[in-house]
Amino acid sequence: GPPTALVTRGGAAETASALAPRRSAPSVPVPKWHAPWEMMSVVSGHLGWVRCIAFDPSNEWFATGSGDRTIKIWDTAKCCAAIKGGLKLTLTGHINDVRGLAVSETSPYLFSAGEDKKILCWDLETNAIVRHYHGHLSGIYCLALHPTLNLLFTGGRDAVVRVWDIRTKQPVHVLAGHEGTVGSIITNSVDPQVVSGSHDKQIKLWDLAAGKCMFTLTHHKKSIRALVKHPTEQTFMSGAPDNIKKWQLRDGAFLRNLSGHNAVVNCLAVNQDGVVVSGADNGTLHFWDYQTGYCFQQTETIVQTGSLEAEAGIYAAAFDKTGSRLITAEADKTIKIWRESPTASRESNPIDMEGWSRTYLANKRF
Repeated sequence: GPPTALVTRGGAAETASALAPRRSAPSVPVPKWHAPWEMMSVVSGHLGWVRCIAFDPSNEWFATGSGDRTIKIWDTAKCCAAIKGGLKLTLTGHINDVRGLAVSETSPYLFSAGEDKKILCWDLETNAIVRHYHGHLSGIYCLALHPTLNLLFTGGRDAVVRVWDIRTKQPVHVLAGHEGTVGSIITNSVDPQVVSGSHDKQIKLWDLAAGKCMFTLTHHKKSIRALVKHPTEQTFMSGAPDNIKKWQLRDGAFLRNLSGHNAVVNCLAVNQDGVVVSGADNGTLHFWDYQTGYCFQQTETIVQTGSLEAEAGIYAAAFDKTGSRLITAEADKTIKIWRESPTASRESNPIDMEGWSRTYLANKRF
């Protein structure tokens, strides 16, 4: 009798199904392998929480600002090797917590800002304060320098980003629009030249010439405390307790979520090798691959002896100019220096492709 099979070999039914486009499974990008990081030395000297870090362009020293109202300058090589004489200098002049630091690439100046509403310019040849920038109405939480122009940007509790001419000390612009504390600023040589992240859960990309906002990104559901720009790509990341998000810089297009660091993310840092580190208020550090968003390591800081367990908190993180050393500023009043594990290999620390595939495919659009 006639065949009872639904699909006959070479029949019309099979031809029809062959014509229907088959939806291919989304491909999962293979993350770049990175060695896990380990703590190599602990530097103590501050008498309060260490709130901010800035590296000298020559990589010979770095500066930290603290809740003890001082700025300390440290010798990078001695601190990394954990030998005596790491502290080079202590600068006093602020009357409250120092929250922002930046070292000029072109002139021997260090800029600092604090919760005392002061913005100070220090001449590193004489170690004296040479300029004050006056105008913030409340505490200042972040400070950044323009990469090419002689401009300084500060943001804080008065919910605006103030733009200062470094030489004349005059305010150039007041970038207003945020509804909450401005917690972080990054700068760029082309428009948008300023990006600000705020506790009002918004990121704003600014047109510097006009002094107006170009784009407002409202994807985050929690306060944004950290922003970081990639050293070479035109992309940046923002960190908040809900997610770490990666964005395109020129138009603010959302690229991807880095999910899993479920804590108050205080700081983000990225190096030339594509390692991103996020540091949180509970002392946890997560290390990610910048390109794909794969979390290759989760670790915790260890509090200094004599500290409470609650003092495990990371306020700032920065890679040195080579990208081979990571420095974290912490709530137990110490500065910790981390490096890639010299003994790790792909065999000892393989990429967890199975777990990564699940994470990648489950990621939300926003």
